Amino acid sequence: MDQMEKNPVISSFWKWVLGLTTVIEGGTFLFRFGFNLESTRDTASWVAPLTFGVRIHHGYIGLLICLAILFKVIPTRFRWLAGVIGLSLVFSDVIHHFAVLWWVTGSPQFDLLYPR
Repeated sequence: MDQMEKNPVISSFWKWVLGLTTVIEGGTFLFRFGFNLESTRDTASWVAPLTFGVRIHHGYIGLLICLAILFKVIPTRFRWLAGVIGLSLVFSDVIHHFAVLWWVTGSPQFDLLYPR
């Protein structure tokens, strides 16, 4: 029996991460392919001035949440939920760019900056 099977809290945590990652990626997939929206193309006119031209991926927000947990910025009672949300955002972004988009479009389309 491995460590996850012995500890139901750890097992539950990863099930929530997997579930939320699936939901986030499902929404991202729907907007990208169902509604034909591309963040770099369709939000550049109003988001780029707010971010000084830097393209903010949802994975970056997830990384910030994970770092906030690591450095104990987030109160203990919220760390489990924040961990689920943070990791789900990171995993969804990685899956979206480096699996889904690369496979479907032939490019990860991981833009660091908005086009000028």
